[in-house]
Amino acid sequence: MAFQCDCSSMKQTTSSEHWSDRMPQGMDLEITNHPLTMKQVVNLVIAIDRLKGSQSEKVQSSEFRDEDLLNLLLENALDEQLVLELTEAAPPRGFTAIEPSQQCMLRDHQKRSMVLVKEAMELHAIRLQGGTTDHEVSLNMSTYLDPRPSASAQPVSLGIRGTKLYLSCTQKADRPTLNLEEVENTDDLKSISKDSDMVRFLFYRTDVGVSASSLVSARYSGWYISTATEDNLPVEVCLESESRYRSFTILQG
Repeated sequence: MAFQCDCSSMKQTTSSEHWSDRMPQGMDLEITNHPLTMKQVVNLVIAIDRLKGSQSEKVQSSEFRDEDLLNLLLENALDEQLVLELTEAAPPRGFTAIEPSQQCMLRDHQKRSMVLVKEAMELHAIRLQGGTTDHEVSLNMSTYLDPRPSASAQPVSLGIRGTKLYLSCTQKADRPTLNLEEVENTDDLKSISKDSDMVRFLFYRTDVGVSASSLVSARYSGWYISTATEDNLPVEVCLESESRYRSFTILQG
């Protein structure tokens, strides 16, 4: 019985006769010049290892039959399928940022801009007039790979451009609140464990129209970034049942 091995990377001095001397009686090794894939290499190593391990019990001289080889190959194929299934089922351990971030601006349903009020460390929704648009906040929006992927939602973080301030959602008193937090080391936001407290900086962006998106806290499900019906009030998080604007137009720039 002959085993065929595609070994184009072997030195030219290697010959079938050299390796045949080391094979069990009744078996031979044929070498051809066709490149192997890594998968074929692994399969070959497993098959040879099993041949060595079972030789004393099952293979006696030339008694090795085609049925023995078929059984080995079937066992190998079954193990390979189980390994692949286990590998594919393993979920990512956390959120991983996708470089580079996107520069953007948010406008609410009333076309109001986001303005930073430094004294209160808040964003306010204000209808800016001509010549005052330079007060509008520009954001760095980073998107993330999600450990629990959703077809409709994308994890993002939102930082104020030119600062280390990031939007976060934390619990205060009896409800979640929207905050501006300074992040000293922004590298901490590049990879976030799904069980980490840093999840407070993440929001799920969901498209809710042709050019509108909602932003809901990743830490507190159901709490949306929102603006009040009146002008010049803080941007906050709210439940869907509350009378606030929860959709935004995200403008690149």
